[in-house]
Amino acid sequence: MYCLQCLLPVLLLPKPNNNALMETHVMFIVLYLIGFFLERKPCTICSLVFLTAVFLICYSGVGNCIFWGSCEGNQCENG
Repeated sequence: MYCLQCLLPVLLLPKPNNNALMETHVMFIVLYLIGFFLERKPCTICSLVFLTAVFLICYSGVGNCIFWGSCEGNQCENG
């Protein structure tokens, strides 16, 4: 479970308030995770624990997911 030390802090990164920066944030998270999985090759148990945590966080609420923001009202119509 040593490999979870580098994966769990990803879930704690704050999302930007500005929706224009959300694409950059998502791109950073995705590229970090791809690089981490290719370079460190975490064990199957750590990968399943991390993916389960991401799924449960994203499933628990629309604004909680690290891969997309929450759109309130007309805030996300422009992009």
